[in-house]
Amino acid sequence: MFNLLFLCTGNSARSILAEAILNKAGAGRFSGFSAGSNPVGKVNPMTLNFLRTLGYSVDHLRSKPWDEFSGSESPKLDLVITVCDNAAGESCPIWQGQPKRSHWSTPDPAAIQSTREEQTAAFATAYKMLEVKIIALTELPIEDLPPSELETHLVQIATITIPPMIPTNSRWYQA
Repeated sequence: MFNLLFLCTGNSARSILAEAILNKAGAGRFSGFSAGSNPVGKVNPMTLNFLRTLGYSVDHLRSKPWDEFSGSESPKLDLVITVCDNAAGESCPIWQGQPKRSHWSTPDPAAIQSTREEQTAAFATAYKMLEVKIIALTELPIEDLPPSELETHLVQIATITIPPMIPTNSRWYQA
């Protein structure tokens, strides 16, 4: 089992989406977790609603601090992926297993304070950005890759882009 931790500052939207996607797409080979450097303490309701509409079970999802994954009782992590730019620049704890690291910059859909349509589009965009990268990761023969080759793939996956699912002239969209 390949253990992966998705990090974000608040652990209420992007990292939660990524955890859910990986646990569904990588079932049997990957185990996904999420945490925040400064978690808000609850998952954004739009995150939960969005995932429910896609058929995900959300009962187990919660906002949690990254400290839960740095102790001796924590799962051994193989990969830590930051999904927000703030968390990418923070000094992280020492993780069990000396995991590889990657950064997948993803706009925060929870930051949108606009129309319901734009909020939903923001969640759809973040979801799709993460899903495409996670699918690429799960398709790798990860168990057989030497560390240097895995790092090359991680760099390539981090650069995958998708077109925005909202108008680029939207007042909140930032490329």
